[in-house]
Amino acid sequence: MLDRRESVRDKVMYGGVAEIGEHGATRDCIVRNISDHGATIEFSNDVQLPREQLSLRIARKGRSFLAKVIWWRDNFVGVAFRAETPAEPVSDLGERLRRSEIKKRQLERRIDELLGER
Repeated sequence: MLDRRESVRDKVMYGGVAEIGEHGATRDCIVRNISDHGATIEFSNDVQLPREQLSLRIARKGRSFLAKVIWWRDNFVGVAFRAETPAEPVSDLGERLRRSEIKKRQLERRIDELLGER
């Protein structure tokens, strides 16, 4: 069988989570091999996948990938990582901290009003 991959893949056994639906549905999977350009992932049973793309999160590597489904056979799926894949997982901590600080100031003002200090 002709191997058409752009780069050699390392054989691994990483736990992963694939987001496979528009509504955030996720499925656990095992990453069987990986390179900078793609991976083979295995699901515990047959799974319906979107044809366009899925999001693959690999905790052990601390990374998330947008991936295009290239092939699937039974419960094995070959994916190619998209070029616009972020280098690191996106975090919303900054936004959550900002909202928390705003809420804190609102609560402090309300406490002052209730205590009659204004």
